[in-house]
Parts: sequence; C-alpha cells; structure tokens
Amino acid sequence: MRGILAALGARPDGARGERVRRSPHFSDGTFHNTAPTRTVTPGGKVLRDYLFGKQRRTPRGEVPLVRPGAPVTDRGLHLTWYGHASALVEIEGRRVLIDPLWSDRCSPAPFAGPKRLHPMPVSLADLPAVDAVVISHDHYDHLDMPTIEHLTRTQSTPFLVPLGVGAHLDRWGVPADRIVELDWEESHQIGGLTLTATEAQHFSGRGLSRNHTLWSSWVIAGEHRRVFYTGDSGYFGGYAEIGHRHGPFDATLMQIGAYDHAWPQIHMFPEEAVEAHRDLGGGLLIPVHWATFNLALHAWSEPVERVWREAKAHGVALAVPRPGERVDVDAPPALDPWWQPLA
Repeated sequence: MRGILAALGARPDGARGERVRRSPHFSDGTFHNTAPTRTVTPGGKVLRDYLFGKQRRTPRGEVPLVRPGAPVTDRGLHLTWYGHASALVEIEGRRVLIDPLWSDRCSPAPFAGPKRLHPMPVSLADLPAVDAVVISHDHYDHLDMPTIEHLTRTQSTPFLVPLGVGAHLDRWGVPADRIVELDWEESHQIGGLTLTATEAQHFSGRGLSRNHTLWSSWVIAGEHRRVFYTGDSGYFGGYAEIGHRHGPFDATLMQIGAYDHAWPQIHMFPEEAVEAHRDLGGGLLIPVHWATFNLALHAWSEPVERVWREAKAHGVALAVPRPGERVDVDAPPALDPWWQPLA
C-alpha cells in the first residue's frame, strides 16, 4: 500500500506551487488548455462495445522485438521506439529519453491496471547513458515511478518536466538540482541541445484531482537537427504555430492510439496525427502511443493501419519501427507492414 500511495505522487506546494500559480495557463486552481475541451461520459454504447465489441484489441501473436545495437556516435539523427510513448532520440551525438515506462502495467499498483502486450526490447540496466529525460505529463502511461527511481539511481541526467510535475519526482527521491520544470515556450540548454516545452491539448492527474500539473509537447533541437514529440494531445490549431516558431522538423513522434469519439479533443485520431505532422512542417513521421497497452476500444492494429493510409494519401514519409528498432532519419527503412499478421 505504501508503494501505491507513493506512486500517486504529490501536489505542487511551496515555491513550486507559487510558480505554478504564476503561469498564464493556470487559473481557478487548475491548468487549462487554450481552447475549451471536454470528454463525454461513457454511455451504453461504450459499455456494449467494451463487453461485446468484436474489435481485436490485442495482437494475435507475439509482437516482434528488435534489440537495439550499440549507441551511435555520429552527428546524425536516430530514433528508437521502445513501445507506447517511450523513445530514445539520438541527435548530434546527444541522447534524450522520452516518457520512459518499463513497468509491466501503467498503473499505481503492480497487480492491477493495463498490462503490457509485449516486453520492453531492452532492460533499463542496458540503456546507454542519456543526456536528458523528458516527460510530457503525469499520467501513468507516461510517468512511471519505478522507472524514474531506477533512472535516478543509475543515471546522472536531469529530468525535464512540465510545471508542477517536479512535485512527483521530488517525492520519489530525485534531487532538486536534477529537476527542470518548464512552462509552454520555455527552454533549457543541455550541451548543444535546446529542449523546449510546447503546447499540447490534454489534461493531467494521478489521483482523484485533475490538472494541478501541466502537460506539454516537446521540441528537441540541436544545431542542425530538430525533432518534435506530441506527448498526448488532441488536434488543435497550435501545431501550425509550433511549426512556425520551432520547425521545420526532421522527424516527428506522433501519438496515434487510444482515441475514441468520447474524448475527441484530448487524443488525436490517426488522420489528425498526419494533419498535425504536416502543420508542423515534419519530415519523417514515426507513430507512437499504440501497440503496447490496451487503452481504448479500437482494434489493436487500427491506429497504424489508418495512419499508413492517411500518410500515403498525402505523400507523407512514414516509418513504423518494431519496438526496439532504431530508425536512421536520413536513411529510413522501407515501410514494412509487420503488424498485419498480428491484426
């Protein structure tokens, strides 16, 4: 029980709470999206689909994994998707780890909640040294206490998080000098990289309360190369502005899964992910946030099938790596529908 209570994290207080309250995106005790958003209370149709729907929400067999090779040492741009939203960006000789989640479940409890549909392709112990860990928001499928605790012990890297999320890390033993909290459009320099928290359209919360911490997308920029990561977000007009301010991008990591008409404004549908990628001035699109956890009622392979069709219709370059497969953005592999036998 103690571990479960600790996993809930903490609310921002003291100096951290004062900074939260000064944010232009915070009012009446919570953070807010630029545009109003709402979710629809699940009704009878959702319950019927959950109980009797014929969608295959799990793969038919084992998801193929690729064990990552040795870290690259060149000045290029390489992206490794580990599953769900966890990814490694190797950019101009630096490494940025995104939303790391190595636990078997995305939940505060190790015995309940959505369970992995495939193992991680590499152990935490075998991760290379990274220059930064970036967190998009505090939902359990993006911020995992055991993973953060392990990285705190084994790496010396800073954690870059949206405003307020540092309260969770502080409770879990991350030293204060390794926590960097940013509001939208604030940046932090690490070596030759500039990491910028940018707007997203979502929400936050690990317990019964909501929106006491901020959520964000991220720009990872080197001297010559740029990557955008959506975090979790609905489609909104801000992508074009982000592209104007920070793009164009050599590659984007786009959330494509866990969508539903009951929450259309806080998770993108696959077609919207392609539209957002185009708004951003993206080069290569790599879909994330699918295949690893069953978080919605759509079929397991539906997100990638839909994004594949939409990317093809608009001439968008697409790479769909297997978990653990490194993609060289300058020489991406030919599109291989490896997921189809599992659909």
